[in-house]
Amino acid sequence: MPAVTVDDILTLPRVNAPEPQSTDRPVKTVTTAPQGYEGEGFPVRRAFAGVSLGALDPFIHMDQMGEVNYAPGEPKGTPWHPHRGFETVTYMIDGIMEHQDSHGGGGVIGGGDTQWMTAGEGILHIEAPPEHLVVSGGLFHGMQLWVNLPRSDKMTTPRYQDITGKEVALLSSPDGGALIRVIAGEIDGHRGPGSTYTPISIAHLSIAPGASVTLPWNPEFNALAYVMAGNGLVGSERRPVHTGQLSVFGRGDTVTLAAADTQDSRSESLEVYLIGGKPIREPVAMAGPFVMNTRAEVMQAFEDFQAGRLGVPTETRD
Repeated sequence: MPAVTVDDILTLPRVNAPEPQSTDRPVKTVTTAPQGYEGEGFPVRRAFAGVSLGALDPFIHMDQMGEVNYAPGEPKGTPWHPHRGFETVTYMIDGIMEHQDSHGGGGVIGGGDTQWMTAGEGILHIEAPPEHLVVSGGLFHGMQLWVNLPRSDKMTTPRYQDITGKEVALLSSPDGGALIRVIAGEIDGHRGPGSTYTPISIAHLSIAPGASVTLPWNPEFNALAYVMAGNGLVGSERRPVHTGQLSVFGRGDTVTLAAADTQDSRSESLEVYLIGGKPIREPVAMAGPFVMNTRAEVMQAFEDFQAGRLGVPTETRD
């Protein structure tokens, strides 16, 4: 799992040790993501399955895409499809993905890059591996997160952000046992490059076997930790977790994550996707690719899509 790394982690800025009076967040639940298929048939783990929207707010949906090693001719993507009312955040760890949308956004992301699409009032987009990867096959692994938009921003103009791995803020735990990549939001005063409508933080942590890290976490945010690879322990109660499991934390000032002393043969370290945000606390009406506040708004989104008002695939434009 290469993503973005450094030769000497001790040269990076270090997060501060928690204040003595800080309250570590307890672990409320640990759930295991079921496996399924998305788009044209690529395998995913549904990270939020079985977790209430109230615990997830402001997040809506998250998939771990892969990890899968495709044979030549096997790589798959998604066909053109619509979205309205939220943002998609696609983080690539292994492999390459191309994005194109009806609003003119697009780009190619590889290991450690992020594509951030604000669907807003409505957009069509497509995600697929490039042709050369389809021909050659190869390793494919990433995360896609859906971030809700508040009512006031649901119909905002669509936009696209292409965040390269070189732009993320790289930090070290105090003892150098954990590499922290801040993609969006802020951790201990260090900001990631992602620009958000909803206040959130997103980070990818690589924690060496036997190491632990306690991060300051905005007390107004919820906190969710998804294990992308490896075995570890969460919270001060050191609850065991493994690949494909999501931990939901309670209230507090800090989040504690630790890697087990021994990792499996496929994982050199514990890899965690840590996210949190300020709850929107508005009604959610969701159907397929649309996330609105009322059922009537969802039905209107379907009508607008069928009428072509969310855009057209770029290859069909005159």
